[in-house]
Amino acid sequence: MTTLGVTGGIGSGKTTVCGFLEEKGARVFYADLEAKRLMQENADVRAAIVEAFGAAAYHEDDTLNREYLAEQVFGEAGRVERLNGIVHPHVFDAFEAAKERAADEGVSLLVHEAALLFEAGGDEHVDVTAAVVAPEADRIAWVTARDDMSSGQVRARMQHQLSQEELRERADHVLENDGTLNDLRRKSAELYWALTGGQ
Repeated sequence: MTTLGVTGGIGSGKTTVCGFLEEKGARVFYADLEAKRLMQENADVRAAIVEAFGAAAYHEDDTLNREYLAEQVFGEAGRVERLNGIVHPHVFDAFEAAKERAADEGVSLLVHEAALLFEAGGDEHVDVTAAVVAPEADRIAWVTARDDMSSGQVRARMQHQLSQEELRERADHVLENDGTLNDLRRKSAELYWALTGGQ
């Protein structure tokens, strides 16, 4: 079994690529979804977040106060790293468990999808890495259409992620998302076959 880390900045198309890889037979571990689940459900993670960012990090009904946490985290240097230091070790534990299950079940390709793959050290947990890159204007347009975010908010998130140039340098494979959806599907399929040898 091969493990692949897929990353890319906000709005790059990394989740779309992972969907295409799933169509081919890969199993995908969505690290960002796992992180959200942990922040909501894991008592140790919740306690550490409250200690670091205050009780307002959770609403009275115990749900995560995403807006407050985003303001706290993206407003000051070092706070993204602090939050990641709380959550990421638990995410990696969950990925290791997913890896064991996938190996037992004969999965050919297990994908670890994460926005901060390199920043968090996730590349050390996979065999090979791929970065999805796209023109900045397209990324901003896609995210503002998809999410309730302004272009300024999208740019603020981008500043906390590796640049496209850094991703190109660090990744083993680069998928340029600068054409049609079918182009991206084809590039994803080519990556799948290259890594699995057609299995």
